[in-house]
Amino acid sequence: MAPHPLLDLVRNAALLEEVADTFGTPLYLYSDDRLRRNLETLDRALSVAIPDYHICYAIKANSNPNLLSRMRYHLPTLGGDCSSPGELEAARRAGIRGEECIFTGNYEAPEDLQAARNAGAHINLDDITSLNRLEPFGLPDELSFRLNPGFGRGTFAQIVTAGEKAKFGVPIHDITEAYRRAKALGIQRFGLQCMTGSGNLDPDYFVSLLQVILDQVDALYTELKTPFAYISLGGGFGIPYRDDQAPLDFDDLFQRLGRLMNKQFKHSRIPRPALWIEPGKSIVGDTGILLARVTGLKSGYRNFIGTDAGMETLMRPALYNAYHRIYKVGDPEAESEGVVDITGRICENTDRLATGRPFPKVEGGDLLAVMDVGAYGYSMAHQFNTRPRPAEVLLVGEQPQLIRRRETIDDIFQTTKL
Repeated sequence: MAPHPLLDLVRNAALLEEVADTFGTPLYLYSDDRLRRNLETLDRALSVAIPDYHICYAIKANSNPNLLSRMRYHLPTLGGDCSSPGELEAARRAGIRGEECIFTGNYEAPEDLQAARNAGAHINLDDITSLNRLEPFGLPDELSFRLNPGFGRGTFAQIVTAGEKAKFGVPIHDITEAYRRAKALGIQRFGLQCMTGSGNLDPDYFVSLLQVILDQVDALYTELKTPFAYISLGGGFGIPYRDDQAPLDFDDLFQRLGRLMNKQFKHSRIPRPALWIEPGKSIVGDTGILLARVTGLKSGYRNFIGTDAGMETLMRPALYNAYHRIYKVGDPEAESEGVVDITGRICENTDRLATGRPFPKVEGGDLLAVMDVGAYGYSMAHQFNTRPRPAEVLLVGEQPQLIRRRETIDDIFQTTKL
């Protein structure tokens, strides 16, 4: 397989040591060049294959407004996929207008729906009952529902977002009734959204999923004579987290999806909708590196490398048993000298960034690079053990820019009262 796209950056020990010394560790570091390349790859593949499309970046993956504004700079048509008032605000601060966003909540509180209406976002409801909660704020001219097709797929069970065990979406046998009720309330324009899971690398899955969506559009038009302005495939486009995984070929994937839509609508009585997608980690995931210092080494029943980054800094390994490649900065291809667990300083035995990992010899003070943390890295970071969250830095060329300062202990207690 191809080497990691940021491997040359990891080899550049002088640059990364300078960044770590300047801003401290643990530290989230993002590559602006990789961010631009990922956006260009997606947009080019879609523009060739799909005549009418819209990309809504999944802001939950990483909501730093500075990073969002860089995305918007690289792709001025970029919209946002938002699931909370805070994510709508992150989009606004980055210059992404509400009407360029889709808002998908679940079990929405009134303040969630009011924020979406105030922002002018495209509202995508998770359930028929959500109509009752939305109505007091005024019904929009356009509305979509999230379809749960009865199946889903994701890298881990916890990130499968459709199927009989999922908490999301309108079951396929109720979807017609959802649109019937919305139409009876006077809504005339519709979308249809379907997000079934995260981290998928099988292109056949997305083709099969789009076919299910198209079949529902056909059935809904037959039953209700309801045209659709757009259909959204959601996100779920995976990235390689391991050396033996191949990335999705977006040129091939969207060519296949385009041919499927062409076939579906070539002689159809149904107006052709736009295709929307809501990618997160495929845009920002492999742009991010977590820099961590080795704080201690222990040999006991197991061999441990302790670092200043733990589960409070990067939650995915503890939460999902997720695998992230970890390299010794300056020598990422160094040969292993033993099997270790790489851990942080948190008072939980699940505090492992890696378990049973072959790894080269390191010493206290050495710098490690945890890869592919741009998505669901900082956005899931927390303050357990009352440890402040790390800083975030954007690397533009070889120029580091601080885009979020490191928290302090005083920051943690700002909202408390004695």
